[in-house]
Amino acid sequence: MGDAPCYAALDLGTNNCRLLIATPSASGFRVIEAFSRIVRLGEGLSQSGRLSEAAMERAMAALKVSAEKVRRRRVVRLRAIATQACRMAENGPAFIARVAEETGLALQIITPQEEARLSVAGCLNLLDRTGDAALVVDVGGGSTELSWVELKGAPPTGSPPVRAWLSIPMGVVTLAERFPEGETATQGWYRQMVDTVKGEIAAFRRADSLRAVFDADRAHLIGTSGAITSLAGLHLNLPRYDRNKVDGIWMTRAECDAAAGRLLALNPQERAQQPCIGPDRADLVLAGAAILQAVQELWPCSRVRVADRGLREGILISLMSDRGRRRKRRRRSAAPALAVA
Repeated sequence: MGDAPCYAALDLGTNNCRLLIATPSASGFRVIEAFSRIVRLGEGLSQSGRLSEAAMERAMAALKVSAEKVRRRRVVRLRAIATQACRMAENGPAFIARVAEETGLALQIITPQEEARLSVAGCLNLLDRTGDAALVVDVGGGSTELSWVELKGAPPTGSPPVRAWLSIPMGVVTLAERFPEGETATQGWYRQMVDTVKGEIAAFRRADSLRAVFDADRAHLIGTSGAITSLAGLHLNLPRYDRNKVDGIWMTRAECDAAAGRLLALNPQERAQQPCIGPDRADLVLAGAAILQAVQELWPCSRVRVADRGLREGILISLMSDRGRRRKRRRRSAAPALAVA
């Protein structure tokens, strides 16, 4: 088992830097090492249009830790991506070049469409294939990707067709900065956030062919983000965050609303003391809840599946499937030619 090749996926987002190192297994992959740090790369970006020096230093420190882990594990293939903060920032490309010089990591700034595709790929095992459709919602720090997946008539394994996708330039960091919280969270302040997000999504019409499926409650929602997993941890009253208890659980719409209501009743200090939130997410988790609520009001689903997975898992799956295809091609090209009689 020690000889199994290691693959790595690195995701530098607007809020987090996350690394996953894994080896292929019969069921997909086995995680060898995981690393995650909140770096707030996009802090202040929506006002200035640039990555700040402090934010870049925080991200660089996490990337140096990641690069060392990749070297120590002798990773055979790595894909490192950057998302909305680096897409938006005027100095994003210069920062990417600096990362390569200082850490050896070649970060690739991916498009919102690629981000949505990888999020769906990372959540495939959580799709309820008995349903007719699913909406995968990836709430990031700087953007939110929505992917409408058709399940009716799709094969029982593999990737079902994505019928429509949308990326809005609004995530937990950008929304929280646009609507700064006062001493206490109020219903009116929270409603403003929900309505602002709804305004970004409501005009999108390309998923309308699936509207009847959602109206008939034959669809479900999959939510992937730190804010949504924090809501789930609060809902479960966990004494400390536990991925094994959160990833894959179902929550009803009412349970999501109740968890958001509990958060609204707490001030920022009280939220920071919640074991599944902590000081790093205390000022962002309500923005995440508002994004989820906006989606639920526009595309109602009675069931939400919580995903503590997404982009990195999607990257690993694609890296490992590429390896399988290459090995098959090599075997075919190495096969002896048939003698012609």
